[in-house]
Amino acid sequence: MFPYWLAKIIRLTGLLLLLISLSGCIYWLRAYQTYLQMNDFDRYFSVKVADDFTLYFNEPILYKQDFVDLAKLYPSVDLPTSTGGRRWRYLFRKVDANNKALTPEIKFYADLEFNADKRLIAWSFSSLFLQIAPPQFLEISLRSIAGASIDKDKKQLKANTDLLGKISAELPTQMAVLAQLGEPLEIKDEPEQDIYVYRFLLDSPRIEAGYESNALNEVKLSFDKKNHALFNMAGNFAGLKIAIDYRKFLK
Repeated sequence: MFPYWLAKIIRLTGLLLLLISLSGCIYWLRAYQTYLQMNDFDRYFSVKVADDFTLYFNEPILYKQDFVDLAKLYPSVDLPTSTGGRRWRYLFRKVDANNKALTPEIKFYADLEFNADKRLIAWSFSSLFLQIAPPQFLEISLRSIAGASIDKDKKQLKANTDLLGKISAELPTQMAVLAQLGEPLEIKDEPEQDIYVYRFLLDSPRIEAGYESNALNEVKLSFDKKNHALFNMAGNFAGLKIAIDYRKFLK
């Protein structure tokens, strides 16, 4: 049996080779380097929760262009900051089955802040997003990326929740989510859960040809039929796939 340190080196080397094989572009290498920083989360990152949730990058690696190269989507809003950087906002609007925005408008956003060197220094999620990904669960989900395994076929990281301590937190209720997001586009009735399907469309001024589907984001929320608590959230946000099973983090 391999020693722990040797097994870790082999795993990280394999992940690096896989990322390089996925694309010859350097932005994959920077994404991999940022992933490695997750192994020492409190050194390289910090979190602030107010009306929104912000992840700060203490030693930033990723550039503005990396996000365009990865998602093939441009931000809804691009504004200068007082420090010579830029702030990008990716704005998502709830839409109907025909992808038409609903009235009254329901929307959430993700903000990316870059410094004067064009490197990412902060990533924020708006208060509406926190209704389906509460701050405590969002932070521990980010921490769980350290030691994640990679699904080669799906090109996804699978977090290892066994390496983390558990938290005490209340799961969002079905009633509370409905109050904020409104009625879903579809409800899938399963024996032990109801899956609410919502659709959000990214307001982007430019989408590279062939990547139009990245702008349409389907969010699936799973509610336990017994206690009506939200226990799983899965979605595709601007090409970034997120899936969180909140039960894995609870004491």
